[in-house]
Amino acid sequence: MAGGALVAETKNLLLRLDPALAERLHAVAEVEGRTVSDVVREAIADHVERRQHDPAFARLVRASIERHSRLLESLAEDEV
Repeated sequence: MAGGALVAETKNLLLRLDPALAERLHAVAEVEGRTVSDVVREAIADHVERRQHDPAFARLVRASIERHSRLLESLAEDEV
């Protein structure tokens, strides 16, 4: 690390947007004086936060856990 600066660990993602949405995203970032990455990170964080407090999403998560649990149990039984 140069100069002792802390570097946050990040994960790179490829995001495909239709040209009109990409143009609007760039405009928002420019108007706000931020990077496109900052705007996208904030939007994703907000989306995930809303989902975590959504009862319908919580039901989907529980159903997914149950389904995967049964699958994993069946795989473990096959190993014995």
